[in-house]
Amino acid sequence: MMALPLHLNGADDLGLIQRAARKIDGLGIKHVQLSGEGWDADRCWAFWQGYKAPKGTRKVEWPDLDDAQRQELDNRLMIIDWVRDTINAPAEELGPSQLAQRAVDLISNVAGDRVTYRITKGEDLREQGYMGLHTVGRGSERSPVLLALDYNPTGDKEAPVYACLVGKGITFDSGGYSIKQTAFMDSMKSDMGGAATVTGALAFAITRGLNKRVKLFLCCADNLISGNAFKLGDIITYRNGKKVEVMNTDAEGRLVLADGLIDASAQKPEMIIDAATLTGAAKTALGNDYHALFSFDDALAGRLLASAAQENEPFWRLPLAEFHRSQLPSNFAELNNTGSAAYPAGASTAAGFLSHFVENYQQGWLHIDCSATYRKAPVEQWSAGATGLGVRTIANLLTA
Repeated sequence: MMALPLHLNGADDLGLIQRAARKIDGLGIKHVQLSGEGWDADRCWAFWQGYKAPKGTRKVEWPDLDDAQRQELDNRLMIIDWVRDTINAPAEELGPSQLAQRAVDLISNVAGDRVTYRITKGEDLREQGYMGLHTVGRGSERSPVLLALDYNPTGDKEAPVYACLVGKGITFDSGGYSIKQTAFMDSMKSDMGGAATVTGALAFAITRGLNKRVKLFLCCADNLISGNAFKLGDIITYRNGKKVEVMNTDAEGRLVLADGLIDASAQKPEMIIDAATLTGAAKTALGNDYHALFSFDDALAGRLLASAAQENEPFWRLPLAEFHRSQLPSNFAELNNTGSAAYPAGASTAAGFLSHFVENYQQGWLHIDCSATYRKAPVEQWSAGATGLGVRTIANLLTA
């Protein structure tokens, strides 16, 4: 067996371990035993984050950990690997219905009979007024789906809802008639990264002892071109009375999230967290290194950033102000689904759009634009593909 010493300097031990693991994988070494002093769940996990890749199999023999540390590591391996593997799955294998069912299976596995759920799909969405989700998804032969899942550990059907999680689950995004170029479409199997992230976060919070009622809403659809697909100039009327003119079919994520946010607001929770691979503008600002955070609630945003620091996950707050809510003008409806060239802050105006569907948007609402969910190419710390970043931070906030 080859021995590879790892010398830590204390400045960025976790990052150093993750980069070392990536180099070990690059050498073609597929079976590793971690030995020596100082290993804990965080350091083992840092190694696995760098070592795991979407192609091929790898085996790690973990060092001896105490029971609590080993349980924490095992839960990360089970749940965050589920998130990464689900995001990496080809769109042909993972349609809207499959994504919803996978989420149900994961949560049920960790929560048992404390979970109930409802799946609404296809024409039932239109009949029940979920016009954003139905409009975006109707162009695909695979029906759009809304998953509404209720984790209620109290056993009391009248228990208040502590938090609602809303995830964008676009299982493939061609851009629709505002079609993407190949270079921007080739990674769009990952456009359901927000849905996978909030699902993983709820599951992980449950393993950490979450004892409050939380509801999960996943808005799942394909965004494809067909004779039945939505078109530029269409107007969508939502259940809260808002009318939205479609001026870019590739700004579809906000259209489906709006339905989930309306449902979340109706629960009157203490907090609403939505997560979505929503804009290229967030990636332009932060690359794939940070998730972008938007909120009008400074205190809640501070709590999430504190959770991110505790979990060693990268989040960065970007601006969201009242004026961003008015930077989506339409001549034919109350809102446009995309900002004009006069309003270039695309990530902020997207968050501003979503705020129109949150009843009390100034308090208790966090929007996460998941710019760090997926990497098209390997880098020093990560293989190509999904990262799983954000799961632990949201779970930390839910259980704080």
